[in-house]
Amino acid sequence: MPYTVEQHWTPPNPAGLSRKDRASGAYSAFVPDELDLALPRLSEATTSIAEDATVALARLDERVRASDSLYLNHLLIRSESISSSWIEGNRLSPKKLAIAEHLRHGDRVALDVIANVRATEKSVDELSNPDRPVTKSDIEDLQHSIEPRLEIGLRTEQNWVGGPGNSPLRADFIPPPPTEVPRLIANLAEFISRTDGNPVIRAAIAHAQFETIHPFIDGNGRTGRALVHTVLKRAGVLRSVLVPISTVFAADTKAYIGGLTAFRRDPPDLDGWTASFAEAVEQAASSAVLLGEDIDALDQTIRSDLVEYRRSIGKTPAQPRAGSVILKVLERLAQEPVVTIDSVSAGHGVTRAAAHRALVELADAGILRKTKNHKGKIVCYSADQHLAYVELVESRQRRR
Repeated sequence: MPYTVEQHWTPPNPAGLSRKDRASGAYSAFVPDELDLALPRLSEATTSIAEDATVALARLDERVRASDSLYLNHLLIRSESISSSWIEGNRLSPKKLAIAEHLRHGDRVALDVIANVRATEKSVDELSNPDRPVTKSDIEDLQHSIEPRLEIGLRTEQNWVGGPGNSPLRADFIPPPPTEVPRLIANLAEFISRTDGNPVIRAAIAHAQFETIHPFIDGNGRTGRALVHTVLKRAGVLRSVLVPISTVFAADTKAYIGGLTAFRRDPPDLDGWTASFAEAVEQAASSAVLLGEDIDALDQTIRSDLVEYRRSIGKTPAQPRAGSVILKVLERLAQEPVVTIDSVSAGHGVTRAAAHRALVELADAGILRKTKNHKGKIVCYSADQHLAYVELVESRQRRR
């Protein structure tokens, strides 16, 4: 059975704290049960929802592999990273992220998100081999790849979640004391290593248990969401795509936190949490499919717009020749929504002059937008219509 541990809090450095945060007192830290490695028996209704979510994930993955839609996975990763940053309280636009990613400079939030995405992808890929068990050290390494500024390892002090101030006495939730964390994470690693049973159910329970343990000083949310992708990939339900589940969590954080709270009841509401998690997964998969359809339609519209523009200025032929630089740029806009003269020249093996002509024409046609620095110099061209669809994934969830 889960239990609580009574602890005493005295602020280590009360200087600068509010009167309420300077207070000392007792608090209760929650210690969950270790997980049974086999999945629990859930209601027929919850199991059915989880099975539907698994089918939706498999269909999405098959669609990406069948169409070789690498651009779709790239857009989904960008959508997931933006939504994840929003959950953490960092508002970041798709355009700002894409420009920082391409130019390799920008504000700290954008660069941090890019670094986190790349590190998380690498770590998840390494942990996704079902032939090797996941260990406590693997989870520590995953968190460190996400928060490299912190010393690697599990927390050695008490932390807490939410609340109006800087004190566990006012927190919304207080995870286990640090002495309990190593054994709980070791047990969670064993649970994640298993691939039997429904992968959505296993991912739901693993994520909730991780967030309940809250084993690190920082980066718990991002690490916990990365473990969701790890479980789904280890089970083989996802191989070619990353489902943007953070878009659903970000759209309704109250429901997400409420679900985690239900998981921590005694007895835990496994059905309630798992059903809501599975519904979020299915929503994310459905949004990803719609995104692919929207991008395909946008690409067709943009090609038509370009032909109309060329016809309006009397350029012949109105239809660009096959293999032309301008068509090569158009074909990769979804995957490369930010470009420069140098990147087009190098990426397509053409002269800088040819790259410049293609980008200027696309900008004049309203397909690309010029981005200038503070001196008025053009630093890149962006496909704002494609980037808008990244944010559309998140806004769709908010309207549900």
